[in-house]
Amino acid sequence: MKLTNEISVILRCKNEENWIGHAIQSIIDNIGLCEIIVVNNNSSDESIRIVKSFAQDPKLNFEKKNNYTKIKIINIESYSPGKSLNAGIKKATGKYTIIMSAHCVLKKINIKKSVKDLEKFVAIFGNQVPIWKGKRIKKRYIWSHFVNKPIINMFSKLEDRYFFHNAIAIYKTKYLKSNLFDEYLTSKEDRYWINNQIEKKKKFLYDPSIEADHHYTNNGNTWKGLA
Repeated sequence: MKLTNEISVILRCKNEENWIGHAIQSIIDNIGLCEIIVVNNNSSDESIRIVKSFAQDPKLNFEKKNNYTKIKIINIESYSPGKSLNAGIKKATGKYTIIMSAHCVLKKINIKKSVKDLEKFVAIFGNQVPIWKGKRIKKRYIWSHFVNKPIINMFSKLEDRYFFHNAIAIYKTKYLKSNLFDEYLTSKEDRYWINNQIEKKKKFLYDPSIEADHHYTNNGNTWKGLA
């Protein structure tokens, strides 16, 4: 079995028509033809039509294509970050699960390396490059955590807790299914999750060799002082 057949990717979507196509294509380009699960939170724009344009046609030999893959769409009500992630996790069939923001564009990842690292770490998250309307911006605030060296169990002085970010992260699916995210939290479910893992004596890795461009959206919470 190809390693790509063991990968599930979860994208949360709420009116992401500007970026979700870029996100999916970047997954196909950098990972291959894997299972992509889009958790849709009542999108009212063209997001889901764009997602469906990537879905494989069973009548075609999509293995020879580079822009069609296995697509699952899950619709949820009463959104919370944890609820949407858990809905995707429960439907994931791959041995490994990648969680990525729908407005991120994956630039670099070595799946074989990450899978090997998951033998030692409960989760791995990658570098994010903040992009504001096409312009790379200085890594201030939350972005200052994304440095150029690997760090085991990154601790944030800014937040006074261990730091982890789900905009691009990889896990063992089996572990996620038995350690789901808190569905009552309205934000930072990834931070709470990783701090719970530390309490269980688990280790996690920040690996800057995994990299994604994180594009500005109007509803973003971490773009202070840009506009």
